[in-house]
Amino acid sequence: MEEKNYQLKNKERQDHRLKKNRQFSYIFRKGERFSTRNFNLFIIDSKYKNYKIGYSISKKEGKANKRNLLKRRMKEIVRINRLPSNNHNYILQAKNSATELDYKEIENQLIKVFEKAKLK
Repeated sequence: MEEKNYQLKNKERQDHRLKKNRQFSYIFRKGERFSTRNFNLFIIDSKYKNYKIGYSISKKEGKANKRNLLKRRMKEIVRINRLPSNNHNYILQAKNSATELDYKEIENQLIKVFEKAKLK
């Protein structure tokens, strides 16, 4: 059992998460914004090789279980479709009752907002 825990701790895994509040506030202030009806995407160039992404959902959107479901769906859509490109930091913000959307609608809107960002 001890060996298994040791392997999990030292497992090399690229971490693509924004974690600190100052990272979020910097990207909100300085980043470029792209929007669809239910999502905002903030982008800023990064000095590092890989990308980092953070997810933001307001407490106005509903109770914790709905917000967590939306966040899990957003993460999975971004992971499966490989939407972000390297050398950028992203914040994906949900708005306007995005918790009420089904999976396909969320996927379509996220693909649209990332395409808008790539065209610019």
